[in-house]
Amino acid sequence: MGKFIQLVIGPAGVGKSTYCKTMQEHGRTTKRTIHVGNLDPACEVFDYEATFDVRDFVNLDSVMEEYSLGPNGGLVYCMEHLIRNYEWLQEQLDMFGEEDYILLDCPGQIELYSHLPIMKNLAKLLTTWGYRVASVYLLDALFVFDPPKFLSGCMLSLSCMLQLELPHMNVITKCDLADKSQIEMVLDAEGSWMINQLDKNSPEKLKNLSRAIGSVLDDYMIVNFAMLDNNDEESIEDLLAKCDYIMQYGEDAEPREPQDHENENENEEGYGGFEG
Repeated sequence: MGKFIQLVIGPAGVGKSTYCKTMQEHGRTTKRTIHVGNLDPACEVFDYEATFDVRDFVNLDSVMEEYSLGPNGGLVYCMEHLIRNYEWLQEQLDMFGEEDYILLDCPGQIELYSHLPIMKNLAKLLTTWGYRVASVYLLDALFVFDPPKFLSGCMLSLSCMLQLELPHMNVITKCDLADKSQIEMVLDAEGSWMINQLDKNSPEKLKNLSRAIGSVLDDYMIVNFAMLDNNDEESIEDLLAKCDYIMQYGEDAEPREPQDHENENENEEGYGGFEG
């Protein structure tokens, strides 16, 4: 038994809040409760139903005004303040019961994942508190067709995987706004398509570096992506099932008792019966 948390991460603008809304609405249609908490102090609006909002604890605008910080510095301060005063977050999470499923909508500032220990410390806190946690890294579908952006996104994903040390899922979002067959072609080709495109478009002095990075991703299959189409229930269900699997959601559930054979025969004509 336990509580399950998805850390929804990725660059700004890739659709983290939309992902949370999509999963929450899908849960309602499938009779499954999915809670969402906002952990982004810079978020202005979101469409999902938030069980708690970090802006009630620390607000970016107030921090920027009080300490004369810019948006990036202010966001770093907010998240460091949250980690230092983790009791607030622990109190919010304690509202949930066993087997509850929680999505945490995280900030999109790259520094929090790439070289600052803030999100790593958050992940450690959650696991220390007994939660089963997975990181779900999102990348915009339009990045896939821009080799430098796609390479950068893959490297950031790899950085997150190494920093957070959690079960990890990479997701291409906004597939309903792009040509899914083209996205599948790029993903199936793994790093080879990206290397070929970089060879065509990179300055000569950068080609060897681009090839080397692309080859690491290709040869070792370090970064793989699943696709998400917000308008396709099958796509949403498939992705949620993959996330459940890496967190082992439902594996501790008690097995159901087999139905009485006579009751089964009453409910299903001819099921398992023999004439004699």
